Amino acid sequence: MFKKLLIANRGEIACRVIRTCREMGIGTVAVYSEADSRSLHVRLADEAVLIGPPAVSESYIAVDRVVGAARESGAEAVHPGYGFLSENRLFAEALERAGIAFVGPSASAIESMGDKIRSKAIAAQAGVSTIPGHVGRIEGSDHAVEIAGQIGYPLMIKASSGGGGKGMRVAFREDELLPGLQSARNEARSAFGDDSILLEKFIQKPRHIEIQVLADSFGNCIYLNERECSIQRRNQKVIEEAPSPFLDAETRSAMGRQAVELARAVDYCSAGTVEFIVDGDKNFYFLEMNTRLQVEHPVTELITGIDLVEQMIRVAAGEKLAISQEDVCRKGWAIESRIYAEDPFRGFLPSTGRLTRYRPPVEHHDSETAVRNDTGVFEGGEISIHYDPMIAKLCSWGKDRDSAMETMRRALDEFELEGIECNLPFLSTVMDHRRFVDGDITTAFIEEEFPQGFNAVEPCELDARRLACAAAHMHLRLETRRAAIAQSPNEDEPDIRRDWVVGISGQAGREYRLTCEPGTGSSSFRFDDGETVDLVTDWVPGDVLGRFEFNDEPMLLKVGRLSGGVRIRNRGMDVRALVQSPRQAELGEIVATNVVEDLVGQLKCPMPGMVISVDVSGGDTVSVGQPLCTIEAMKMENVLKAERAATVSRILVSPGDSLAVNDVIVEFD
Repeated sequence: MFKKLLIANRGEIACRVIRTCREMGIGTVAVYSEADSRSLHVRLADEAVLIGPPAVSESYIAVDRVVGAARESGAEAVHPGYGFLSENRLFAEALERAGIAFVGPSASAIESMGDKIRSKAIAAQAGVSTIPGHVGRIEGSDHAVEIAGQIGYPLMIKASSGGGGKGMRVAFREDELLPGLQSARNEARSAFGDDSILLEKFIQKPRHIEIQVLADSFGNCIYLNERECSIQRRNQKVIEEAPSPFLDAETRSAMGRQAVELARAVDYCSAGTVEFIVDGDKNFYFLEMNTRLQVEHPVTELITGIDLVEQMIRVAAGEKLAISQEDVCRKGWAIESRIYAEDPFRGFLPSTGRLTRYRPPVEHHDSETAVRNDTGVFEGGEISIHYDPMIAKLCSWGKDRDSAMETMRRALDEFELEGIECNLPFLSTVMDHRRFVDGDITTAFIEEEFPQGFNAVEPCELDARRLACAAAHMHLRLETRRAAIAQSPNEDEPDIRRDWVVGISGQAGREYRLTCEPGTGSSSFRFDDGETVDLVTDWVPGDVLGRFEFNDEPMLLKVGRLSGGVRIRNRGMDVRALVQSPRQAELGEIVATNVVEDLVGQLKCPMPGMVISVDVSGGDTVSVGQPLCTIEAMKMENVLKAERAATVSRILVSPGDSLAVNDVIVEFD
C-alpha cells in the first residue's frame, strides 16, 4: 500500500480523500493556489505544496506543476478527485512517466470515455442503448445548422470533453442554435481546454439516472446500484438520491449490466459512473461515462457501506476487488443536497465573501438515521470568485425514503450559514415539494415548478401566526434584558409592555395584534380574535438558531435581529417581523414610503465576475431579450439580456474586466 498520496484538487473533495487516507494510514499532500493558502484542505493535509496563482490554468489544471509537486513531495500516488485534471489523459500519462500511480483508470480509458463522440460510438458497439444524434465533430456554424435540421429540435448542444453541466445548452428552435453553440464552446474551452461540441436529440422530461461501477486490473467489474440526479439547474445537479424512486428491479439490473459491459469494453480499472437518460416508459439511453469519482458518490456509500475512495486507492495499488456482485447490498435510502454559494432569490447568482458563521448539523450514523456533511470550508473562510460555488454536500440516510427526507429536512433547518447568500432555503423548499415527495421528478423539475425563479415561501396563516408569536417573544426577551441592564439597584422591577402589533412581511403583508403573558422559557399569546398560542422555547438573546414549540408542535427557526424586529427563516420561508406598540403601528401607517431609485437607464452587474464579451456598441438599439454582455462567475457563463427596448448610450466595460456587484456595464438613453 502507498505510504504517501497527493490530492490534485481542492475544497470538499480534497478533504474527503484526506479523511479516507487517514483511516488507511496513508500520508497526504495537498496542492493549493495562492487564493487557497488558508483553505481547509491545506490545513488538514500532512503536507502542502503551492502550485501557482488563483487561475486554474496556472495552478490546478497545470499538469507540469501538479506532477512537479508530486515529485517534490515524494508522493507515490495521486488522487485527482473530480473536475480539474481528473479526466485528463495527458495528466495520467505524465504521472505514469514519472513513476507515480494515478488513482483512476488508464489513460486510454480516459481518452475513450472522455470524448463524448467517441464514447457514444464505443457504447453502441458494446450493445448499450444510445441517444439519437450526430456521432462526429461539428465543423462550423453551417454544419451545425445542417446537422440540427437532420436531428430535429429540441436538441442538446454538449461539450465533447468534461462534465459537471459545463458547456451544455438546449436549443428548442433554430434561432437558439448558434448562440447556444458559441456559449457552450466558450464555457468548454474555459473549463476543459477543449471546445469540441456534439449535437444529439434532447429527450424532453427525462430522468437522469446513473450507475456506479467499480473494476480492478484483474478483470473484475461490478455495479453498485444507481443514483437519481434529476433535480438539476442549468445541467448542474442540485439534489441526488440513491436508490431511484422510479426504477424497478428489472430496469435496474438491465442498466447495471450495460454499464458493466461498457466498462469492460474499455478495460476500465477504478471507480467510474455510467450516466443514462431515462424516459417515462423506463427506456434508458447512454449519456456519458465519467471516468472519475462523482460529486454525489456519498449516497452510494451510505446505502452500500462501501468506501469508494478506499476501493479506488486499493485498485490503484494493484489489489484485487474483495467485493463481488453478490456482496453488493442496498440498505435504506440516502439523499444529498448540494449547498452552493448563490442567491436563490436573485436568480441563483453567485455569492462571494467571508463565512461569518458556518455551523453545519452534527454528523451521526446509527441504526435509524445518519447525517453526513462533506465540506471544504470553515467559519471565517473566504468563498472565492475563482472556483466552483459548492460549499458543502449535506447527506442524509434513513431506513426508507420518507425517513431520509425527514432527516434531510431537519439537517437543513439546523444548518447555520451566514456572511454570504446560499441556496439552503431553496433546498428546503424542494424537500417539501409535493412532486419531490411523490418522486414525480424530471430534469425539468426546477424549470417547471419555478418558471419565474425562486421566491421565499409564503407562510400559511398558521405559520404566520406562529412566527408573529416567536417575534413577539424574542422582542419581549430583549426588552426585558435591556430594562434590567438599565435598572438601578433600588428601582422597582420595570413595567414591560405586553401588547404588541406584529407585521409579517410577504405578499399578503399580514399584521397581528396580540397580548403576551410571559414565562421563563415559555409565553402564552392571545390574538385579538381570541385565538391562543402557547409557546415554549430554548431561545436566548444572541442565538441565531432557536427551537420553538407552538401548542406542542416544534419548529426550528433561524433568526437575526433587525431594527424594530427580527428576520425569521424556516423551510424556505424568509420573513421580516416588525414588532411595534399599537401607537407606533398607528403612526407608521401615515409615514411616507421611500422612493425606490430608478435604474432603468443602466445595466448593472448582478454578481462578481469577469467580462467575457460585450455584445452591443454605443448607439445600438436593442430589443427585449437581446444579449448585452456575458459575465463569467465561478466557471459558468451568464448572459445578461435587455429587459426592454432601449438605445445604448455608453459602454463602460471591456472583455477581461473584473466587476463587482452593481458595477455599471451599459448606460441607455
